[in-house]
Amino acid sequence: MISWIQRTFQHHFRIIFGVLLAVTIVSFIVTIGAGSGIGRPDRTISDRDFFGHNLASQADMSQLERDAVLSIELQGLGSGIDEEQVKSYALTRAAALSVADQLHLPPASPSEVQNFIRTLRAFAGPDGQFDVQRYDIFRNDPNSNPAEVLRVLGDEVRIEKVRALVGGPGYVLPADVARLLAQGDTKWTIAIATVDYASFHPAISVTPADLAKYYQENQFRYQIPARIVATTVEFPASRYLAGISLTDAEVRAYYDADPSRFPAPAPAAPAKPGAPAPKPDPAADYAAVRPQVEAALKLDRAKSRAAKDASDLAYALYQAKLPAGSAVDSFLAARQLTAKPLAPFARDTGPAELGTSPDLVDAVAKLSADHYYSEAVGTPTGAAVLLWQADQPPRQPILAEVKDKVQADYLENAKRTRFAELGRTLQSQLAARLKSPMKFDAVVAAVAAANQVKIEAKSIPTFTLRDRPKDLDEAVLGTLDHLQAGQVSDLTIDGDKGYLVYSAAKKTPDLSAANPQYAQTRAQLAGYMAQASAGEYLQQLVSQELKRTDPVAAK
Repeated sequence: MISWIQRTFQHHFRIIFGVLLAVTIVSFIVTIGAGSGIGRPDRTISDRDFFGHNLASQADMSQLERDAVLSIELQGLGSGIDEEQVKSYALTRAAALSVADQLHLPPASPSEVQNFIRTLRAFAGPDGQFDVQRYDIFRNDPNSNPAEVLRVLGDEVRIEKVRALVGGPGYVLPADVARLLAQGDTKWTIAIATVDYASFHPAISVTPADLAKYYQENQFRYQIPARIVATTVEFPASRYLAGISLTDAEVRAYYDADPSRFPAPAPAAPAKPGAPAPKPDPAADYAAVRPQVEAALKLDRAKSRAAKDASDLAYALYQAKLPAGSAVDSFLAARQLTAKPLAPFARDTGPAELGTSPDLVDAVAKLSADHYYSEAVGTPTGAAVLLWQADQPPRQPILAEVKDKVQADYLENAKRTRFAELGRTLQSQLAARLKSPMKFDAVVAAVAAANQVKIEAKSIPTFTLRDRPKDLDEAVLGTLDHLQAGQVSDLTIDGDKGYLVYSAAKKTPDLSAANPQYAQTRAQLAGYMAQASAGEYLQQLVSQELKRTDPVAAK
C-alpha cells in the first residue's frame, strides 16, 4: 500500500490533493455482478431484504439506482461509470445510510446541506470554487425534481458523517509523511541525454541455429489461431456506374446537403497584401466542384445498387435452402456469379480483402456450417456476400512457414539487447566524463562521437515533482526514485527513445514537523487513508448482507 501511494503521489502530485475526497466517493465501488444474484432470470425471488430495501423489487432497485445516479452527478463523477458500477454504488449508499440509522445520526440540517452544496464538483467553476451561476442553472432545470435532489443531498451529508466516523483519523506513519514530502518537494536540477533508437543499427548476424533456438523458445508467439476458410461473391460498384444517369437538380441537391464535403479549390494566385478579400460566390464554388459532386453521387447510388443485389442473393440462398458445396456453385453459375476464394481469416477480424467494418466482423461471427452464407455486407468497393467453406482449428506452424517473422523478431530482440548494452556503456562513460569541468552538452557530444550513435542533450531548469515541467517525459521522472546528486541513471527505454538522466543537483526539503508543508501533507494523506478505510468497511457490509440474503447460499 505504501509503495503504491508513493508512486501515485509522485506522478500525480499536482492534482491528487485537489480531487482526493471527490475521487474516493466512488473508490470503493465494487463489481458484485453475478455473485450478488441480482437480476438473474433463472430464479424467482419474492423478497430479498437489503438494509430495508427489497432487491427483488424492481421499484426498490430503480429508486436506489436513481439516487445513486443523482449522487454521482452531484459529485461530478459521472464520466466512465457503467451500469454495474452504478448498481454497486447504489448498494454501498444503502449500507452507509443503514449505518447512519444505527448510529442515530439526525437528518441533515438546512445549513449542513447548504455547506455541502458548496463543496460539490458539479457546481465548481474553472477556478475550482463554488459557482453560483452553475448552481442556479441546475436548480432551475425543469427536468430536475427539487424534492428528490434535496433528499439525496441530505443523504449525502449523513453518508459523509458515516465515512468520517468509521474511517477514523487515518493512521499515517511519520516516515510515510517524510517520504511523500521528499518526493513532492525535493528540488531537482537534471540534464537528459536522449539516445535515438531508430538510428541505432548494430551489425547482427543470424544463423539457422539461432532462428531455430529462438523459435523453440517463443513458439507461443507464432501459433496460428482458429480461422475461417470462405469465399466471397462480390458486387463492385464500378459494375453499376455506367447505368446511372443524374439530373442537374439531383446533383445540386446532393451538394447542398453537405457543401463542406466539396470545398472549392484554392485560387491560382494568392491575394495581394492589402487587396480586399474576394466576395463569396456560391454559384462559382458549385460550378468548380460539380464534376466531383456528380462522381460522388454516382458512386453512392452504385453502391446502393450493389448492396441491393447482394441482399437479393442472400435472400435467394435463404429461399433455396441449398446445402453448402457444389450445389451452391451451380446456383451461382446460373446467375452468372462467381465465388472468389479469400485468404483464411480470424473470426474476430474478418477478411482483410474486404475491409474491417463492424458490419463485416458481425457477419463473419455468424458464419458456420449450419449458416454458410452471410447477409449483404458493405465493402470499400461495393458489397459482398460471404460463403463459409470450413473452420481451421488453431495450429503450430513449422519454422519454415513463419521464418520471415521469426527472423524479424529475432533481429529486433537482438537490437534491443544491444541497445541496452550500449546504454550501460554510455552511462559509464558519461559518469566518468562528468567528473571533469566539461559542460553536459560537450560531454554528451564526445560520448556520442566515441560510440557513433545519435544522442541529444537537454538541460532542465530546477523543478519539484509538485510543480514539474508539463513536457517532462514520465520515463525520465521514473529514474528519479533512486538517483542521487552527481549520478547518471541507467538507460530507460521508452518507445524509440532511450533516456540517461544526470542529476546535477538534488536539494531535499526539511522533513521534520517544523516544515509548514509537513502538517498539510500528513493531514491530506491521513484523509486519504481514512476514506480508504471507510470504503473497505462499507464494501464488507455490502458483501456480508448480500451473502446473508442470497437464496442459493441459504440453501
